[in-house]
Amino acid sequence: MCTIILDGTKIQTEQDFHKLLSGLLNFGSYYGNNLDALWDRLSTDVERPRQIIWLNSVLSRKSLGEVFDKIINIFERIKQQNLRFNWGESFDYVLK
Repeated sequence: MCTIILDGTKIQTEQDFHKLLSGLLNFGSYYGNNLDALWDRLSTDVERPRQIIWLNSVLSRKSLGEVFDKIINIFERIKQQNLRFNWGESFDYVLK
């Protein structure tokens, strides 16, 4: 499984999140830097298996507010979609 590490100390805004994640996953310049684009890329384009570990996620939650919850909702929806399609644990995330 390929693991991506997000450092919550570097994520204070939604744009920080998109910039960091898109760089780690090589989304390229055409990535929309918004939650709809995040869903599109993670649900279809990201090579599997993949795990995202979000370190210092409590700090990000404080900084991002409801955006943090929306991001986690996307992560969870993708995880559940993969399970429904019997792709096993091909996408997972961990908040630390």
